Amino acid sequence: MDVELYVYDLSKGLARVYSQPLTGTQMDAIYHTSLVVSGVEYYFGQGIQTAVPGSTHHGQPMEKVHMGKTELPSDVIEEYLGSLATIYTPESYDLFLHNCNNFTQDFAMFLVGRSIPDHIRNLPRTFLETPFGQMMKPQIEMALKGITQGSGPSAVPGPSAQAPLARPTPALRAPQPMDAIPRTLGKVRNVSNLSQLENELRAASNSCAVVFFTSSTCPPCKVVYPTYDELAEEAGENARLIKVDIGSAYDVSMKYSVRATPTFMTFLKGQKQDQWSGASPAQLKGHVRMLLEMAHPTHPHRRLRLPSLQRNITHFVMYKKVPPLDKLVQKLPMAFKEAPSVAPIINFVKARHSASNDKTPAADTRVPDLHAFAATLQSTYATLPGDSHFAIVDLVRLLFLDPRVSGYFAEEANHATLLTLIAPLSQEDLSSCPYNLRIVALQLACNLFSTPLYPDQLALPSSPLRETCLRLATNSLLDSQSNLRVVAASFAYNLAVFNHNARFDGHPDRLPEEDQVELTASLLEAVSREDQSPEALHGLLFALGLFVYEAPVDGTLIDLCRAMGVKEVVSAKTKVAAVQNEPLLKEVGEELFGKGL
Repeated sequence: MDVELYVYDLSKGLARVYSQPLTGTQMDAIYHTSLVVSGVEYYFGQGIQTAVPGSTHHGQPMEKVHMGKTELPSDVIEEYLGSLATIYTPESYDLFLHNCNNFTQDFAMFLVGRSIPDHIRNLPRTFLETPFGQMMKPQIEMALKGITQGSGPSAVPGPSAQAPLARPTPALRAPQPMDAIPRTLGKVRNVSNLSQLENELRAASNSCAVVFFTSSTCPPCKVVYPTYDELAEEAGENARLIKVDIGSAYDVSMKYSVRATPTFMTFLKGQKQDQWSGASPAQLKGHVRMLLEMAHPTHPHRRLRLPSLQRNITHFVMYKKVPPLDKLVQKLPMAFKEAPSVAPIINFVKARHSASNDKTPAADTRVPDLHAFAATLQSTYATLPGDSHFAIVDLVRLLFLDPRVSGYFAEEANHATLLTLIAPLSQEDLSSCPYNLRIVALQLACNLFSTPLYPDQLALPSSPLRETCLRLATNSLLDSQSNLRVVAASFAYNLAVFNHNARFDGHPDRLPEEDQVELTASLLEAVSREDQSPEALHGLLFALGLFVYEAPVDGTLIDLCRAMGVKEVVSAKTKVAAVQNEPLLKEVGEELFGKGL
């Protein structure tokens, strides 16, 4: 897909005329920029907004710059925009420090790895370095606020949004928070001949279908049209509700021997199930809902009282604690921290930490050259002393708290850098691996969830990153160190949340079944051993419950839980004084494992 930079002049030519006499510096425009991808214009004002290209309140661009092509799939772009929406909120907009050009820069770097022009990016700093700029900053902000933050046609929702994104094209959409994703609404499918009907029935051969035989001269049929439309919306992707006018589709009426209307016919797994006539909305609802239950039986876990599990989980566990940065830098080997690409990274981490303490938006901290840093890591890490690896991995852990950074390294061309740090752990006896390196590597693995891009890689069966992280987690769950068990439980929890949310929304599991079985077995064993840390037990039980909730009732995972006596294992914890007050012992132990298995 082509990526174009649209450049607008907010001053409408006045900057070119008056900037030199007023500031002593020539400025050709007051720039506003946006990016156009796949027929959608993205810009930052009232949050991240979208429009048909050239239709915003800024009018037509003064310049269009071809930035290159992106090979990233639409869903990856959507996920990244969702992560940026937490940074580029309406409240965080600042004309000089956090503006449309900051957003365009981050988005362009993600899409094509190329910066927007320096004269645009550096204009606020250039202006504020002049005495006139410093003096007039408040007045200019006030004067341009309505122009720069015009409401625009639509906005990408941030974490608190509840409504789906209104957009000019369906090619790209920004993801909503997990608890705000609407269920896909179905619609009635109108067919006009036998061939179309048979195609629809074939498409429903693994679920179910309803055929409504009607005609334009049938007044009773119109009575049930609204009910049929509502049932189609309710069924969503779980059924096909079809309507055919036998007054014109003679081949259909002949094939199915239908003479009277309205007549209804249901199909289950490709076989005819039932047929009836009459315009009764109540009867129609009863038949269709029974058919849906037969095709897609409600999982027995949904009938239990499990408030912790019967919802989308909106947060992952991440390790954000910042150690004394000067001490961390001292532990970095000299050969590493003197590399030209490393100092900007250290300064970035410090600046971001300082900004968070000041409650300044994180995006105000400019991302350094990540490509150069990645090259330094890949070329030097293996040659550095083993006792320094902990400090380097901890630095990267802090770096990955910024979704712009983790998103960059999650790209296929760049994620080899992470493997440079973590992969060696899978090639040695983990019991001999230093405790501090293991725990910070697990914390880094948890921080991969700061971007939606990494979990997909952790779910790929062929991913070396997946294999390393799983081995590190499953071994650490059984370690004697309580703190290590807590972090391993956190990583297992993040994976369980990733899989649970897909399953809860009616989508296929994201993690392979063998991975779920391996993690569940380790979690169960860890629960049986845990008699010291309530925090560790909470994480273990939560992750365990998320893996088991709505797992296939005849699947390997449920069989494993029964074979390992999960109910008895969890019930035994109620007799251990140090952990017996954990609320999940009742919810998960008594309800899920007591009634649901």
